[in-house]
Amino acid sequence: MKRSIVLLSIILAACSPAANQSVVLPQFLATPTGYIDSSYPTAEVSVQSPDQTANGIDVRVDKVWVDGKNVNANVCFTVPDTSDWSIWAASLNYAGTILQEYGTTLLSVQEPANGQAGLRCDTLTFVVAPDADLSSATMVIDSVGTTPRKDEYCSLYMPKIQQALLERGIGIVLNCVDMNGLPTMQIESFPPDMSKEQAEQIVYSDEFYTVKGPWSFSFNLAR
Repeated sequence: MKRSIVLLSIILAACSPAANQSVVLPQFLATPTGYIDSSYPTAEVSVQSPDQTANGIDVRVDKVWVDGKNVNANVCFTVPDTSDWSIWAASLNYAGTILQEYGTTLLSVQEPANGQAGLRCDTLTFVVAPDADLSSATMVIDSVGTTPRKDEYCSLYMPKIQQALLERGIGIVLNCVDMNGLPTMQIESFPPDMSKEQAEQIVYSDEFYTVKGPWSFSFNLAR
């Protein structure tokens, strides 16, 4: 019996922490909150001359702001017809840098009606470096354009294309024919010294489906 008591005492002593030892309890860390890097600020400014007109197209910039690495601008422009118009070329110029790559997010589209021009609004987004100097930045809209639907060539574009060809003395004659129940623009004749491919390049050139600016907007998004 005495031997059992001694053995039990040894076991309890081995399991007990030493006098100079501290018991380390598990620590429960607080849930981290969102971290905002000061090198990626958020700011909003107005632009100089927010409304501009070129070649019959009115362009307005409602708001410009920087959010992280994204420089955003809300851009609205009038559309001349019911075709699917969009911004075809734009750039952001700052501190000797020209960015020509951008993303577009559609905000709204209002089609022309009752003799009034339509209106399309988009958010343009340019990605810049965190240390980009935006104290003297300029966004330039170079052109807006459309890719006509098949039924729009005859109804919207053939008359003005034919008129332009006549004014330039280019002997290409266009016609609208029915193909499977759909009015389709075709080249009826072209000069003998011109190939069909050359005639098609002229008729379907982007110049008939784009409007060039530029529309230029300056702002200060100093960091």
